[in-house]
Amino acid sequence: MANDTAKKTHEKRGGLFSKTLGIPFQLLAILLVSLLCSIVIEWIGIYFEWWSQPGAEHARMTMEREMGWLDTEFSRSLLISRPVEAATWFIGLAYEWTFVKTGIAGLLESNRDSDGWIGSLVAYLQAAVYVTLMTLTRVVILALTSPLFALAALVGFVDGLVRRDLRRFGAGRESAFIYHHAKRAVGPVFVVGWICYLSVPFAIHPNVFLIPCAALFGLLVSIATGSFKKYL
Repeated sequence: MANDTAKKTHEKRGGLFSKTLGIPFQLLAILLVSLLCSIVIEWIGIYFEWWSQPGAEHARMTMEREMGWLDTEFSRSLLISRPVEAATWFIGLAYEWTFVKTGIAGLLESNRDSDGWIGSLVAYLQAAVYVTLMTLTRVVILALTSPLFALAALVGFVDGLVRRDLRRFGAGRESAFIYHHAKRAVGPVFVVGWICYLSVPFAIHPNVFLIPCAALFGLLVSIATGSFKKYL
């Protein structure tokens, strides 16, 4: 019996360690999937002429608007003292290592005025570069707004504990169905929400997306905490 208990404890610790170690890879996978979706949507829009701007101009204008919001809306942060300078440095470093040192930027610059299929290929590749920089800008915005999600989770947790105590001392009914479904929905809020935000092919103000997403996240935390079993 003692061996079985020790084995279960070891498996639980191993599972928790594995999940914690896998978080960076999961975030990287979300970023890559979002980037791929953004590029594909942008290319489809160029091919079917969904955008009013020709070639890669739509992607460039979207990137500039996202960077403009980063300059105006995130001048202060709880995480770093100078968020704009840090974001500019990070995006510039990523551009330098991804496109300049690999020769992609020089190749696109030398063939910018080409015609025919080469010119079309350059336009698609240039759009991919702009979309990549736009996605990185949105990643920085998500990182700077992470305290918002932490605050929403804290408020939801406290509210859930209060409702759980009221249910506990008031002989309220328990519902494992609500608890398990709310618990399972907490993770997808991040995954689906972040993918949608990072993949949107047009400029969108961060508050339009982040505030409702944080509110939904806090609500799910509150529901999961409040419906947790009364007695451990």
